[in-house]
Amino acid sequence: MAAWLGIWLGVAFTSAFVTGLISHFMQQPPGWLMWPSRPVNLYRVTQGLHVIGGLATIPLLLAKMWTVYPRLFQWPPVRSVGHAVERALIFVLVGAALFQVVTGLLNISYWYAFPFFFTSAHYWTAYILVGALVIHVVNKWPKVHRTVMKHPEDGLNRRGFLLGVAAASGTVAVTMVGEAFSPLAKVALLAPRRPGVGPQGVPVNRSAYAAGVNLAAANDPAWRLQVTGRVQRELSLSLEELQALPSHSARLPIACVEGWSAGATWHGIRLRDLLHMAGVAEDARVRLISMEVRGIFRTSWVNPRHWQDPLTLLALSVNGETLDLDHGFPCRLIAPNRPGVHQTKWVRQVIVV
Repeated sequence: MAAWLGIWLGVAFTSAFVTGLISHFMQQPPGWLMWPSRPVNLYRVTQGLHVIGGLATIPLLLAKMWTVYPRLFQWPPVRSVGHAVERALIFVLVGAALFQVVTGLLNISYWYAFPFFFTSAHYWTAYILVGALVIHVVNKWPKVHRTVMKHPEDGLNRRGFLLGVAAASGTVAVTMVGEAFSPLAKVALLAPRRPGVGPQGVPVNRSAYAAGVNLAAANDPAWRLQVTGRVQRELSLSLEELQALPSHSARLPIACVEGWSAGATWHGIRLRDLLHMAGVAEDARVRLISMEVRGIFRTSWVNPRHWQDPLTLLALSVNGETLDLDHGFPCRLIAPNRPGVHQTKWVRQVIVV
């Protein structure tokens, strides 16, 4: 059982590591890496797989620990230097695995009961986990291979236990996948967000109240969208002037780091049209500034591949209605293949660099 569970866990952790790297580098890309704007749903799929698959790993991890826990208390605890190193690495492996699933579960539950920044801690611990896992696999592979090949169906009780673990993981996945796959939204019992639940049928992660944006400021007649920086002509447009510009619609998802996503029809001004009005170079990077008064995501960068994409909008409405304040009224960014935290709401300034 330990051998089979180990194989399943290895596959699950590898999938979580790869999709986690995609998420991290899409949120914090190094200077040499420019993520494409297509396919539109890439981040939605990879991050959904990361979170939902990661949660489905919890029953596997608990079952694996249950099958081997007597060995943790064997006597003598250390038989040689090599055995001491092996046990130390197993301690690191188990500790890192528990840290990842526990903090990941707390993160999607929006319960930050820890003093450190989740994103950085989760990212660096992933390398520790994968490194310890690789060493463990190399060390145990000959034994695992012999066990699996010689005893593929060793005992009804063991098969039943493995089927039970698989069923538990499958149940977790089914009751979560609806947060990203709308047809199963009704059975998404464990999901913190569901498609269709929220203002104008779209979930909200960070409300205007939490962001320090009030209705009076958003409705201020003096509000204007400023386009400044490396431009041939600066722009200062009121909401009425934005609404008078040629507008377009795009069916795009909001895909969040917590794994949930929801598609919506957005209507507004193409960002590239606005930037061409200001006269910008094709290789320019754009920084959007929000009315939000606090938070590390009150600004975001848009690279050329995204702002040149015709689906990238400064949205003024969603699903046929003027943006709700919680969705970024009077103006918000919506772009394909982009994490939700970078779909800046309450945009007040566009700076070209």
